[in-house]
Amino acid sequence: MTSPYLAAFFAGAIALAATSVAAHGDEDHGQPAATSAVADKTTSAAVGMDDGVAARREADGSLFVPKPVQYRLGLRTRLMKSEALAVTVQLSGKVVADPNAGGRVQTSQAGRIEAGAKGLPVLGQRVKKGEVLAWVQPTIGNIERSGQQAEVATLDAQLEIARSQVARYEQLDGTIPRKDIEAARVELKSLQARRAAVATGLHAREPLRAPVSGVVSATAAVAGQIVESREVLFEIVDPAHLAVEALAYDPVLVDGVEEGSATLAGRTIALQFVGAGRQLRGQALPLLFRARSAEIPLAIGQPLQVIARTDATVTGIAIPQEALVRNRAGEVIVWVHSGPEQFTPRRVESEQLDAQTVAVTSGVATGDRVVVSGASLLAQVR
Repeated sequence: MTSPYLAAFFAGAIALAATSVAAHGDEDHGQPAATSAVADKTTSAAVGMDDGVAARREADGSLFVPKPVQYRLGLRTRLMKSEALAVTVQLSGKVVADPNAGGRVQTSQAGRIEAGAKGLPVLGQRVKKGEVLAWVQPTIGNIERSGQQAEVATLDAQLEIARSQVARYEQLDGTIPRKDIEAARVELKSLQARRAAVATGLHAREPLRAPVSGVVSATAAVAGQIVESREVLFEIVDPAHLAVEALAYDPVLVDGVEEGSATLAGRTIALQFVGAGRQLRGQALPLLFRARSAEIPLAIGQPLQVIARTDATVTGIAIPQEALVRNRAGEVIVWVHSGPEQFTPRRVESEQLDAQTVAVTSGVATGDRVVVSGASLLAQVR
């Protein structure tokens, strides 16, 4: 007769074996259950799962994106229309000071720098046209100074003689011709003017005045500094009136240029075309643009990529730059909203229109609805 303990042991073993077989019947053994759960959660978050419905990539490369996921990704579409668009060219440029709103302060002679009543100007300080920024005390050698002092002494002696002669002639007024008295007085005034000019040149300081109103952008002056003639001490610019100089290496490209634009920190700078030079500079023609917006901060010498618009046209569809993305093969594509929850990739060819807009010349037709915002997020759906 079988023991009750032995019977219980066999019954427990059979139940454990049945449970093990049921748990592993349909499970993929290539990945542990815990790891698979974490991976599924990460993938769902990446593709935008919402209430159990997730975006997915179909076998033909199109995407299925439910409406809740579209709202979450912030997708925006626009109906396309083909039209004649202006041809543009990309040029390398840099920010320069407007010739009419900037200037330099230079010395006309060698001397020693002296601060003005308000001290020497500092970077960023606003100044007005004609304001004295500093003084230059001329520095001359001992021999030159001795020569000027000797000339002053000679003029002083001549002045004494001229004064005595005028006084004597005035006492003899009526006995000597009137013209001799007037000649003596003119000679006296001439000597006084010569003496004043020589004395002023010996001790006078040269004022350094601001040529325009604006902001001090560069300074190279220190109190007591000895400077040479024509040395640049201050540079003044008006931040509200700056220009952009671009270089065109093909003179044919500059024909018909009307306006331009540039991008800085995600903001577009509108540029007004001023004119083009007719002399090569480093195998390129310089083009001058004037910045229309004064709200975007620019710095002299700052490099910019200028997109110049010409009067030539091309037939295409204008879309924002952010609508263009690259697929796994590195091709430029756009996402076309082909159905309520369906998005299809289209390979396109484009030309730059301005800093934020391109012209699509092939791959998209009139009537297509293209994703213009959030296209980069759609490219991440797997």
